[in-house]
Amino acid sequence: MDRREAILRELNLYPLWKRRGTPAPAQHVAEPGAAIQPEAPVPVTATSAVREPESRSTALEQPVKVETSHVPAVVPRSDVAGLDWAELKQRVSKCTACKLRAGCTQTVFGVGDEHADWLFVGEGPGADEDALGEPFVGQAGKLLDNMLIAIKLKRGKNVYIANVVKCRPPGNRNPDAEEIAACLPYLQRQIELIKPKLIVALGKVASNALLGRDATLASLRGKLHDYRGTPLIVTYHPAYLLRSPSEKAKAWHDLTMAMRTRNDASGSD
Repeated sequence: MDRREAILRELNLYPLWKRRGTPAPAQHVAEPGAAIQPEAPVPVTATSAVREPESRSTALEQPVKVETSHVPAVVPRSDVAGLDWAELKQRVSKCTACKLRAGCTQTVFGVGDEHADWLFVGEGPGADEDALGEPFVGQAGKLLDNMLIAIKLKRGKNVYIANVVKCRPPGNRNPDAEEIAACLPYLQRQIELIKPKLIVALGKVASNALLGRDATLASLRGKLHDYRGTPLIVTYHPAYLLRSPSEKAKAWHDLTMAMRTRNDASGSD
C-alpha cells in the first residue's frame, strides 16, 4: 500500500464500489501521473445527483456538462482592479472596509503558488489562521493537506489557497453579506492574477460568493460550474468534514471529479 492509498483509507476517502453479485476488482496502485479515480467513476451532469454508476464504461461515456451561473454582482472596485501582488497584499493588510478588521489579529491574505493551476477557496480564517496569518493551518488545514495528497497535490506546489474574507469573523461564524461584499473584490483580483485552470470551492459560503447565487451545497455539488471561464467544482469545507466524517466519501467523489476535469483540460491545453 503506497502513502497516498494509506492516507485515503485513514481519511475514509477511499470507497471501493462493485456491482452486485460480482467479486470486487483487484486493487492496484496507480502509475505516477495517472488520473486518480475510484473503482467506478461517477457520471456527472448538470441535472443529475451523484449516484452509483451501473458500470465503468457507462460512467466514462457520460458527457460532463458545465453548469453556468451569473457573474457575481460584486466586481473589483476601481481601487483594486489593476493592482499587482505586492500592491494587493498591502491593500488587504490595511483594509478597514468592514467591521471584521477591528476584531481580528491580522488579515489572512492567502498562500501558495501565485501561478497555480489549482485554486482552493474557503470562507474565512479561524482562530489558528488569525494567529498565524495563513489559511487552513488548524485541524481543518491538516485535513485539507491530506485531501491534496490524496489527489497527488501539495500545498504551495501548483496550488493556491485563499478565503472569501480575509479577516476572522468573531466566534468563527459565517461572514455576512456585507462582509463578503466588502472583501470579495480582493479574491476576484487574486483569481485574475493567478489565472487558475480549476477552482475548488470549499463549502456553501465560498460557492455562493463565487457563483453569485444563494443555493444549498447539495444542489451545487456534483456539477461542473463556470466562474468567468474557469471550471469550478464545489465540495465540503474540511471543517464540516471533521464534524461529519460520514460525508468524506462524498468529498472523494468531488475530488475525483476535480481530477478528471483537470486531466481532461490538460489533454486539450
